[in-house]
Amino acid sequence: MTDNGSPKMSVIILTPDCYETIRQTMNCLRAQTARDQLEIIIVASPASRLFDGEMELAEFNNVRVVEIGPMNSTAVARAAGVRQATAPVVAFAEDHSYPDSHWAKTLIAAHRGPWAAVGPAMCNANPYSTLSWINLAIEYGPWLHPVSGGSVDHLPGHNSSYKRDLLLAYGSQLDAMLEAESVLHWELLAKGHQLCLEPAARTYHLNYSLRLATIWLRFLGGRLFAGSRARSWSLLRRLLYGAASPLIPIVRLHRVLRDLRRASKPPRVLRHVLPLLGLALASDAAGEMVGYLLGSGQTMRKLSDMEFHRHRYLSENDRQRLTSEL
Repeated sequence: MTDNGSPKMSVIILTPDCYETIRQTMNCLRAQTARDQLEIIIVASPASRLFDGEMELAEFNNVRVVEIGPMNSTAVARAAGVRQATAPVVAFAEDHSYPDSHWAKTLIAAHRGPWAAVGPAMCNANPYSTLSWINLAIEYGPWLHPVSGGSVDHLPGHNSSYKRDLLLAYGSQLDAMLEAESVLHWELLAKGHQLCLEPAARTYHLNYSLRLATIWLRFLGGRLFAGSRARSWSLLRRLLYGAASPLIPIVRLHRVLRDLRRASKPPRVLRHVLPLLGLALASDAAGEMVGYLLGSGQTMRKLSDMEFHRHRYLSENDRQRLTSEL
């Protein structure tokens, strides 16, 4: 490992099993122009099968492994990584999101400003299917490349960077705050902090492209968001939001279509998007209704099980095209 003083940014990445799961993202991190300024925090369960990739880690400022036992919650795992980080900035990376080579350098530079958090522009790593674009736009529509930068009211979850001390200030509540990062972002804004979108930092996100998996993913995502958002709400407020949940597809449809058009998607994608988008948004709304009325339940564990090994949720065409490009 290099010796270039203290790291400028700690990158937290999770694997439930072995190094192979995160190898592609690690290759992207090794290609960073600022890799010698990065501390890599690998949160693993278990760590025993991790270091078949050890020789690939020598170019970073520092590498640390945090073993947490069964990975039943990616939020708990990320919080564990934050608590072990030593750099003033922490960034979350995913095994299915691939940063471009200037990602780290750009985020580090942006954090010299007053921002509590800085997020990247989101690009599509499997842009071959309508469902891939639908899932990306539902989850990351406001930040789809190309996009304007500057002050925003929330950032891409699981892919953004934060001033470490602001996260640590949440103490034991950090695990819950990382379940749905939009809630964290609104909390930071309420405390007077500022958030920044930096479009020069880009990451390529791999998205579900199977129909049944998409329906289940959208339902779970909606329930987790609503349950996290309404954790401290009164019963009456929960009931009101639950009753209004069927309106969510109507409200979101225009926004998602607008984001897809802004991202200059091929006309064939937009022609076929409405039926599948309506189904996905309806699943999301059903999840939110359950989340507002009953809470998130075991949703975090179920989502964590689906978080890794994205090739299982790709269409055959996507798998073949991605294999040919590697």
